[in-house]
Formats: sequence, structure tokens, C-alpha cells
Amino acid sequence: MSSLPTPRKQARVRPRAGSPVWLFDLDNTLHHASHAIFPAINEAMTRYIVEALSVETAEADSLRLRYVRRYGATLLGLARHHPIDPHDFLKVVHTFPDLPDMVRAERGIARLVASLPGRKIILTNAPETYARAVLAQLGIERLFERVIAIEHMRRRRAWHAKPDLPMLRRVLREARVPMSEAILVEDTRSHLKRYRRLGIGTVWIVGHLSTSALGDKRSTRMPGSGRPHYVDRRIRSLKSLRTGHETGRKWSRVESKTPG
Repeated sequence: MSSLPTPRKQARVRPRAGSPVWLFDLDNTLHHASHAIFPAINEAMTRYIVEALSVETAEADSLRLRYVRRYGATLLGLARHHPIDPHDFLKVVHTFPDLPDMVRAERGIARLVASLPGRKIILTNAPETYARAVLAQLGIERLFERVIAIEHMRRRRAWHAKPDLPMLRRVLREARVPMSEAILVEDTRSHLKRYRRLGIGTVWIVGHLSTSALGDKRSTRMPGSGRPHYVDRRIRSLKSLRTGHETGRKWSRVESKTPG
């Protein structure tokens, strides 16, 4: 496969001190990964497992799903239980020569992200080269001061990924992000639920999710809110996130119960 182009270094935005620190997931948060990219990644992962482990397609699919549910990322299960090269796996399954035709996002995304006050960081279980390629395609790479990708979540040669708690504490400490100022914007509920324990703000963005992915047990929701109790705000789009700040809504555990 062809390698993704190495993005040019861009000037970083210098936010005002004391502003919130936005931790943005990438796939299905800043762009519609379920449209084309996720199916392609899943297919590439299954094919890689078939070839690397000499198993049938059904077994490879089962391993892929089992490991992502158990560890947060298929890579972690493969690295722990099988003799594969993690870096080769990440490169192969996240390389798309036709990436420009695969990326879809909200209209005016650069303006929407830029309008948010404070620091902005990418926090993704995807590899850095892929993440930067997507951000460059969206025209928003310069708006983020850093990309914390799965390679940066490693510690003592062990691979980690969201929603690992010690990992988040460490990478935020290295980025000098106080937990009290962090707001995680994420499409995956299990990540939001686990990280809420650290006291960070949580925003569940649902505009790119399927109907089945939105299902919650009734007991986990705030009364009348349409959102789980561990979510400060549920939004459909980044425009809703910006609107919340423009109207002065506070990011705390007692925020308005009206869905975004």
C-alpha cells in the first residue's frame, strides 16, 4: 500500500491562559468515519489477521471484535497474545491512497473548531500518521497544539489505549493539562464513562453514530435528559458545541439537562 503523505509542520494556536482544554477524539467525532473509513479499516484488520496468524476469515473477525471490546483497541489484544509487529499493523490498516474521497465532515468545521476558546488536543486510538493525514484533509491540523495518538500511549514497551485511566493521567500530565480544565469530546460512551471518574468534563457527540450505537439502559440516563448520567452534554454536531459556549453554558456536572 502507498504511504500517507507526511504533513507539513504548521503554526500552533496560542490559546489564552485559564481557558478549557478540549480533548477531541478523531473518528466519528471530527469526521464521519463510519461512512467509508471504518469499514475499510475493519476489512484491512481482518485481512491482516488472516495473513499474519494463518486463520480463517470468521476467526479473524472474531478476534478483531473480541480484542477491541476487551482492550479498547484490536492492536492491544494482538500485541499481547500474538507475535505481530504492532507498527506494521498500524501502518497497513490505516493507509488509504484514496483518503480524500473517504473523509466527510460538517460544513465549516475549521470555523467551528477555531471558534472554541482554549487549548485543543487530539486524543485518538489511531496512529499519528493517519490522524494527521485526516486533520490535514479537513484543513484543521493547525488548530490543534498536539496529537496524542496510540503510539504516545505506550509505557515501558506496553501498548495502552483509551479508556485506560493511568494512560490518560500520564499523557495529560506530560501535556500539562489539569484534569479540572479538561473536556473530552468523544463518540464512544465507554470512554466517557470511564474517564468521568477523573473529574474531567464529558461531551458525547452522536451525529455520526448509528441508531444501535445510541441505545442506553434507561437507568443510566439523567431524568429527562436523553443522555447517560456520566455525560455533561450530548450534542449532534460541533455547531451545537460552539453554540453552547456562545450562550454561556457552563461545563460542570450540574449543567442544563436539555440535550444539545
